[in-house]
Amino acid sequence: MTNAEMTDLRSHIDALEDQGLLSRISAPVALDYELSDVAAAMQRADAGAALFTDVAGSPWPIFTGGVASRRLAAVALGCPIEQIVDKMGEVLDPANALPTDTVDSAPWQANTVRGDEVDLTALPIPIHSRGDGGEFITGAVTVTKDPVSGRGNLSYNRMLRMGRNTLGFNVNEWRDVGTFMKSRPDPDAPFPVALAIGLDPAIMIAAGVRTPIDELLIAGAIRGRGVEVCRGVDVDIDIPARAEIVLEGMIHPATRAPEGPLAEFHGYLGEMWESPTVEITSVSWRDDPIYQTIVPGWYEHIYIGNVLPREPLLRRFVRHLDAGADVHIPPYGNGFLAVVSVDRDDPGTPRNLAMAAMTAHINIRNVVVVDRDVDVSQPSDVLWAITNRVHWSDDVFTVPHAQGHEMDPVADNRGVGVKVGIDATYKRERREYGERVAYAPVDLTRYLG
Repeated sequence: MTNAEMTDLRSHIDALEDQGLLSRISAPVALDYELSDVAAAMQRADAGAALFTDVAGSPWPIFTGGVASRRLAAVALGCPIEQIVDKMGEVLDPANALPTDTVDSAPWQANTVRGDEVDLTALPIPIHSRGDGGEFITGAVTVTKDPVSGRGNLSYNRMLRMGRNTLGFNVNEWRDVGTFMKSRPDPDAPFPVALAIGLDPAIMIAAGVRTPIDELLIAGAIRGRGVEVCRGVDVDIDIPARAEIVLEGMIHPATRAPEGPLAEFHGYLGEMWESPTVEITSVSWRDDPIYQTIVPGWYEHIYIGNVLPREPLLRRFVRHLDAGADVHIPPYGNGFLAVVSVDRDDPGTPRNLAMAAMTAHINIRNVVVVDRDVDVSQPSDVLWAITNRVHWSDDVFTVPHAQGHEMDPVADNRGVGVKVGIDATYKRERREYGERVAYAPVDLTRYLG
């Protein structure tokens, strides 16, 4: 399947299956905890995405883990693994944005309930983690529109089911949807929103990007053609036409309720927040839809929100200093860690590269700089370099009182903390050890049967 042929979640599932990266799980699983336990184990093992076809309490199959690793991201982006960062750098350039294609109708309009018929308990919303405060929608893309400029926006917001037609809606002040609401003459007035579930991964990836343009245009750049959109049945918003399920309604900024905790990207259970609520006025779905969820605080959550949109940015910063440098943001670092790979040519360059990565994005708190003989995708190899090439008093530096993310668990509640740079490169001028031990890779199936 070519990149352009992937148009929705269903064609994405077909592409994953063609690559041997999909498991259709027909064994019965519970909606609460068990489904996420299985999916998290698969992501930990890089075993591909999961389509659960027998979920107790769910009328529909549930898909998860479609963009949880580099192998899976390559399928979603339609490029080889080694070109992921190049591809993301290309599609994030506004010059390559492609406008949406408006259509009159959409498959998700085949079935609709409205008003008093809306019952969110009918949706198969999992309780993912044993510490979660309830049933959270995590895999929906929030679709809104700036009332001033008319620009569309995609984002992710955790949403707790609070009643038959009510969701909690967690939103950071700095997110575009929050800015849109505050920019109106009456910031507390109801604000229209659509929640799209079950999507082409190009849209899922684009929704994890923060950019001054409509993220649907970035999704178009990923696919090489405009994303089809149509107006909602209740709200005047352009909604992806090939979604599986769409919820429409009104955010009530002044009607707040406590929501949380939820497993968050930093690997802890997030705090309770007094968040706005959403009144859902309609629920629409395709015939035989597929529900999609993201296991929160785990690999796909980190990959979409912290890795794919940020590696091109960091690489651009470090390549101002060294044109050959590369960057990896490992999922196990929750978006706070970056590893820079370089051909070291002078003693001061690793520190400069570390500082460049720290300033490229506010979340980056720890930076490890390694040589090319270290495989940055392997945690064991990075740890080997830290163990064998770092003299702690000489090769580590700190930047105190630096601004980071307010949810960073080691920062204060405004995100201020200490950033750390580690020069884990080989210092031949300090002591000569020669070359690393290496053995050629082999296909064990030839030997083990």
